[in-house]
Amino acid sequence: MLTANTRAAGLSAHITGTGPSIVFLHSLLSDRGSLEPMVPLLSDSFRLVLLDLPGFGGSPRVEGGLDGQADAVAAAVAEACPGETPILFGNGYGSFLALATALRHPQLSSGLFLAGCGAGFTEEGRGAFRFMAAKAGEEGLESIAQTAMLRLFPAAMAARVPQTLAERRAAFVATDPDVFREACGILATLDLKEAARRLAVPVFACAGALDAATPPVMAQELADLVPNGTFHEIPDCAHVPTLQAPAEVAVLLTGFARTVEAPPEPVAASQAG
Repeated sequence: MLTANTRAAGLSAHITGTGPSIVFLHSLLSDRGSLEPMVPLLSDSFRLVLLDLPGFGGSPRVEGGLDGQADAVAAAVAEACPGETPILFGNGYGSFLALATALRHPQLSSGLFLAGCGAGFTEEGRGAFRFMAAKAGEEGLESIAQTAMLRLFPAAMAARVPQTLAERRAAFVATDPDVFREACGILATLDLKEAARRLAVPVFACAGALDAATPPVMAQELADLVPNGTFHEIPDCAHVPTLQAPAEVAVLLTGFARTVEAPPEPVAASQAG
């Protein structure tokens, strides 16, 4: 098994495991460390490409808003997975970026597994992003760290995982404030609902039952919008299933990969025309 920290079309990536590739995109309120629990569960069956999103971790900022970021991710996927059409896994902001990438580059991937996702926010949701962006600009990310962590972990859940919460808080406050504000602006205006109706690949849209940042109804809406969508709600889980329910995510993702990889049923000679 090859494990390496590398760069793919300029983006920082951690690559490990053996098998067909899955590319992981993390959430806005975290970094690729939130994806690490998936490695021991999946690396014997899949080659895992954990990307730092543009502007996060070791990846540089990218101009052009969501479209520019999607193009950067597409270039990274093409370089990291030559000759493949991998599954794109996205959580939170990473799910919107995965969706935008698949829409702009329809031949790039074989399917999308999206956790904490949707095609657009309610006005209340948009307002939350505008508030966080303004507050971060005025007082820095530390001023909204508690709010951000509550969007990741409900209070009762946070009390059970203090070390994980501390790690996620540290990762959040280390984010470039300008990158965070730009992403909040993108999410506050995002509307991919009409475009999602034309999506060329299957989508598995899931959400934690306790997810306050991207409620399950958003994932259900996305699954209903796309031509080939499946919805699943994960119990006792909030916004980051890779941290809060990694074993269930591994089972669901493995099952989805099998359906994507399954060849189409052969057409009988009498039906072939």
